[in-house]
Amino acid sequence: MVDVLVVGGGNAALCAALMAREAGASVLLLEAAPREWRGGNSQHTRNLRCMHDAPQDVLVDAYPEEEYWQDLLKVTGGLTNEHLARLVIRESSTCRDWMRRHGVNFQPPLSGALHVARTNAFFMGGGKALVNAYYRSAEALGVRIRYDAPVDSLELDGGRFVAARIGDERIEARACVLAAGGFESNREWMREAWGQNERGEWPADNFLIRGTRYNMGVLLKFMLDAGADSIGDPSQSHCVAIDARAPLYDGGICTRIDCVSLGVVVNREARRFYDEGEDFWPKRYAIWGRLTAMQPGQIAYSIIDAKAVGRFMPPVFPGVQADTLPELAVKLGLDPATFETTIRDYNAACRVGTFDHTALDDCHTEGLAPAKTHWARPIDTAPFYGYALRPGITFTYLGLKVDDTAAVRFNDVPSDNLFVAGEMMAGNVLGKGYTAGVGMSIGTAFGRIAGTRAAAAARGRHNAEAQHEAA
Repeated sequence: MVDVLVVGGGNAALCAALMAREAGASVLLLEAAPREWRGGNSQHTRNLRCMHDAPQDVLVDAYPEEEYWQDLLKVTGGLTNEHLARLVIRESSTCRDWMRRHGVNFQPPLSGALHVARTNAFFMGGGKALVNAYYRSAEALGVRIRYDAPVDSLELDGGRFVAARIGDERIEARACVLAAGGFESNREWMREAWGQNERGEWPADNFLIRGTRYNMGVLLKFMLDAGADSIGDPSQSHCVAIDARAPLYDGGICTRIDCVSLGVVVNREARRFYDEGEDFWPKRYAIWGRLTAMQPGQIAYSIIDAKAVGRFMPPVFPGVQADTLPELAVKLGLDPATFETTIRDYNAACRVGTFDHTALDDCHTEGLAPAKTHWARPIDTAPFYGYALRPGITFTYLGLKVDDTAAVRFNDVPSDNLFVAGEMMAGNVLGKGYTAGVGMSIGTAFGRIAGTRAAAAARGRHNAEAQHEAA
């Protein structure tokens, strides 16, 4: 019998497996995907949001706990467990040396339009390199890894883990960590979560999945049906506005459209519907997927002019280009008259001061609803560009309720040998909204906690078994 069974193959699962193995436990990791698609959504990540009180290695200036907490509080609208959020924040300040010991390299601070050189540590080679480094380290330490191993159910004795099942195969372990992701790739569950809107549409039918196709939520549903305590709204998720031409699965970071704050966004009726300049893009990019999901047809269009070119990370697909606004409207399939009116009213409302995309500048609109509160400049310089947007789901927030031990809870009683990490519990910290890099912070913190706790639980059970045999 193995000491610790880890179900999942992304960042949180790997952190748990590595910590459990370092603590002396024998570890088996089950990844549902084939080897070439291992790593879940973590393979598409780029960085980790890190607290630090002074400049550190790859982080400039300081990003203290309270500022990190306020950033998280703002994007979640208070839908977060402060105790667990602060635990994640503090853990983010001390994990990088451990990550380096397992082969993760960080790149020098970034400069430019992302504004994250102070707050986020970027992985050299991105999430794919991080995942590969962790797998190499796990194999070197003796963690057993199985691919194409989708666990479909668990055997539980009350709140205690007994075994996992892959079809008819039964795998026992002294302790278990669940880190198998959310349910974003399960179209039927997404349809159920979002329901039908007042226009008779099923919004989820138009969602694209930014990450892995293997996050079907099988174990999450099993645990909820088994009576595990839950947290979160099933319709809430990390939901980004991405290029409407992106693939259904695994488009990743390159399908994101990052020019929203430099122009305006209109729906298919050619009307604006939200403040594009509300805050810095890393603090606001994850609201635009949900905003787009609420629009007719679940589609929107980001509009910029030549002045914005070169100020944002270029997407993988070029934008639709035109020399006049009416021509751009026609190419995008929008009503030219309404589109021209929207842009004309916006341009007239712009009060341009000192434009500075690295600060909350004084360029704003007056007498316009919705307002644009920063970076408002007239769209008046050809050529003009448009990008069609669709909601891109990264991961869902419905999950299992935990405390700071990462234990799965049943009727508020923690299991003594079943733990959870990553997307399956991220809703404890993320009730809604998102800020760049915090998902990896949650997965790393709770993956490490869950692995440590699972190893201790397995050791306790092993000792009990030895005493029983001696008796």
